Amino acid sequence: MKFYVVLLSTTLFSGCMFSNSNEIKKAEKILEQFSCANIESSAMVHTSITSYHERSLYGSKQKAQEYIENYKNGDEIFDIPLSEVIEQQFTIYKEACQNLGGLHNGEK
Repeated sequence: MKFYVVLLSTTLFSGCMFSNSNEIKKAEKILEQFSCANIESSAMVHTSITSYHERSLYGSKQKAQEYIENYKNGDEIFDIPLSEVIEQQFTIYKEACQNLGGLHNGEK
């Protein structure tokens, strides 16, 4: 009986480890898409709006990186999958990039 309990516990633990590993890989794949091209900060007229979008651009990527690191360290701080959290940050990043006149991955 003890053998089955140990086997079941090991199987469940392994499943969680692989699940977390897959979630991290999905999140890192999304993080790779955080790319904004064609922004000339020196040529921009700096207003409160452009400053807001610049902070959103850099802040969303930084948050995504921190969330992934926290998740790797075992800190699951969200009730939703990590990839969904990173996807939300990517949406913010992409919108900020477009509002600054930049092109994110895949756009021309």
